[in-house]
Amino acid sequence: MITLQAVNVENFDEIISLSVSDEQREFVACNAESIAQAYVQEECIPLAIYDGPHPVGFVMYCVDRDDGAWWLYRLMVDRAHQGRGCGRAALEQVLTRMKADPARHHIYLGVEPENPAVSLYRSLGFRFDGRVYGREHIMVLDY
Repeated sequence: MITLQAVNVENFDEIISLSVSDEQREFVACNAESIAQAYVQEECIPLAIYDGPHPVGFVMYCVDRDDGAWWLYRLMVDRAHQGRGCGRAALEQVLTRMKADPARHHIYLGVEPENPAVSLYRSLGFRFDGRVYGREHIMVLDY
């Protein structure tokens, strides 16, 4: 069973030791960098993804301070746990949390079009909205 748990002193080392495959490293920041970002950007919500008692990934989201919209900032599943639905299950839980906010009706994320995660995002209803920032293309989920 996939659950989302706070990143804390007890699981910190395990979470920062998770990593994606070499081919995927260009698509997502390492977890240590993401946790540091959450420390200085207090609006960020960093969470560990667990499969039962085992940490298998990391996700971070927030209401962005620049535009006041929900953004998925990070989603990663450790290379040893990919292909088992962990990322989808975690993302579905995060989306449920965001959608519970009655003040907002869009969720955004930035992704490089070559990232294999694009198919996951599309399958959950995200679409490219035409905006591009650097190498990242913006996807939106309207709800």
